[in-house]
Amino acid sequence: MLSIGTLAKRTGTKVQTIRYYEQIGLMPEPGRTTGGQRRYGTVELDRLAFIRHSRELGFSLEAIRELLDLSDSPERSCAQVDAVAQKQLHEVEARIARLETLRVELQRMINECNADRVADCRILEVLRDHEECLSDHIRPGG
Repeated sequence: MLSIGTLAKRTGTKVQTIRYYEQIGLMPEPGRTTGGQRRYGTVELDRLAFIRHSRELGFSLEAIRELLDLSDSPERSCAQVDAVAQKQLHEVEARIARLETLRVELQRMINECNADRVADCRILEVLRDHEECLSDHIRPGG
């Protein structure tokens, strides 16, 4: 049986995050010692490693919850798991495309800046006026 601190170290997850996952139901309520300390076994260790790796791959907590629910029912179709992963892949590809657009725009701003004085700086000029940009790279919701 592992303490919460040992579980945190073994998975690279902060203690506060483990408690949060317990609060929102991603992690089951742990067993307790007679003194009230949390204790975890290999099942919880594996589940937390799954959650941690899924987060590293960018899955949302909602998607992780869905994946965990699916993994808890091994007789279900893997097509549902594939759909969740495909959705995540599309989101990653969209972020990559957006980052590529930002890279191109930043490079263009830098390349166009040959002024010696801040008053004539092309970078500052473009940052002041979005109309000077070649692409629409406004963040969703921002």
